[in-house]
Amino acid sequence: MRNRFDEQLEQLNVELIKMGALCEESIACATKALFNEKTDEMIAKVNDNEVETDHMEHDIEALCMKLLLHQQPVARDLRSVSSALKMISDMERIGDQSQDIAEIAGFVRSTNLAGKVHISDMANEAISMVTMSVDSFVKKDIRLAQQAISADDKVDSLFLEVKKELIGLVRSDAEEAEYFMNLLMAAKYLERIADHATNIAEWVLYSITGER
Repeated sequence: MRNRFDEQLEQLNVELIKMGALCEESIACATKALFNEKTDEMIAKVNDNEVETDHMEHDIEALCMKLLLHQQPVARDLRSVSSALKMISDMERIGDQSQDIAEIAGFVRSTNLAGKVHISDMANEAISMVTMSVDSFVKKDIRLAQQAISADDKVDSLFLEVKKELIGLVRSDAEEAEYFMNLLMAAKYLERIADHATNIAEWVLYSITGER
């Protein structure tokens, strides 16, 4: 019985890694679209990934329910499965918010002005946080989960920097004000993505320690 449980738990880990990878790719593609890098292609990829993310959420949820009902795990195993259920909800929201960024990119066929703000830095940090949080679950690594949580402060600081930069750009080029406001919305979505990655890492800590 235990061997069967371990096999299904390993399958759960694999599926979570795949879903996390989809989220990472969606964030990267959505950000590239903002910078007019193969925009239509990147938007299409994000949309495809969002559909796949939704499917994976349902599949992983079904696997978790199977583990809970058939294997009846206790203690740490129970926390791992219940935490995975919470994590996939956050990952699904990451997919949605990446799609929101891609949607914004579809309306902003503008210049390379986006390069004047630190949005790409925010995206890189958010991607790193998603990677660390999912990896920390699979590896049962408390330190890695804590690193993901700590990285949220850097994303918050970058968001404040982006906001400051965009306010300056609006003052110097009022004709592009709508474009800059779209970039600010995209930055806000990246900040929310980082918050979801933080949630994932916090659920990892709970699954390991039993404390929230």
